[in-house]
Amino acid sequence: MKKLFAVFMIMAVVAVFAGTACAAPEYTIKVGYIGSESHPTMKAMKEVFAKQVEEGSKGKIKVELYPNGQLGGDRELSEGVQMGTIQMAIPSSSALAGFDKRIQALDLPYLFTSRKTAFEAVDGILGEKLNGYLAAKGILILGYQENGFRHVTNSKKPIKSPADLKGLKIRTMENPMHIAFFKALGANPTPMSWGELYTALQQGTVDAQENPYAMIDDGKFYEVQKFVSETGHVFSYEILIANKKFMEKLPADLNKLVVKAAKDATAKQRQLMEKEEGAFKQKVIKAGMKANSLTTEEKKPFVEATAKVYPMFEKDLGKDLMEIIKKVQK
Repeated sequence: MKKLFAVFMIMAVVAVFAGTACAAPEYTIKVGYIGSESHPTMKAMKEVFAKQVEEGSKGKIKVELYPNGQLGGDRELSEGVQMGTIQMAIPSSSALAGFDKRIQALDLPYLFTSRKTAFEAVDGILGEKLNGYLAAKGILILGYQENGFRHVTNSKKPIKSPADLKGLKIRTMENPMHIAFFKALGANPTPMSWGELYTALQQGTVDAQENPYAMIDDGKFYEVQKFVSETGHVFSYEILIANKKFMEKLPADLNKLVVKAAKDATAKQRQLMEKEEGAFKQKVIKAGMKANSLTTEEKKPFVEATAKVYPMFEKDLGKDLMEIIKKVQK
């Protein structure tokens, strides 16, 4: 009886381990992001993407979210996705220009005047064109999410005209087009990663930076900057990207599930951003920042001063893409 009992115990242990092995996920999707877990982007990824993928795959896919730049800045995240060391990331579109210069089209100054026209373009012919460029580099675009209109913050004075930017040392992303149009406005652009920015502003290494309200709040720049001027010089996107080989390796049903979840998360993120932008603005004002908006007439000198940037990058963007830009510019 003792021997029989021992045999049954061994069989039970084996069955438990076998069950555990069967329950283990077959695929893991690591998703990197520079913002915090409370940012609308991470909320959408947690509440929509991770939930749909894990439940829909019945545990075959595990989603791991890494906010707060745990896996690096936008550039490192994008490189990680291309190399396949991480499966997905949500960098700013500007960071992707290092893989294909034509992605810079999204950063042309004053290309769009509303979020509606900005999304119509990337959900249509402009997005289709850009998707093809990155796919050739091993990166798939699964969704164009909202970062928002970028505004200038600084520690010196309100920005009401290009003259107010003259000589101002402003942090920009490591993006040639951003550097070019701030030079056109008379500022002194200084490329710097997101992770270095707060300290640089705090120590006075740079006087200013530019970001949408959501990121001004998320980065707590209201602690080290006094003024925010609504220049709206670029409508900035966050792009949900995935490693092409990883997506192709997934069985057809799981690939379809991930693509659908990414689309739904993107829709949710846009909704949250539109809903919460006003709250982000009020929060930074309540924290002590002074905000000034610019009328259409006040923005006109900014538009005129940066118009020279378009022909400067025509060679990089190519004639085909420039024709599309003319069609979608509103």
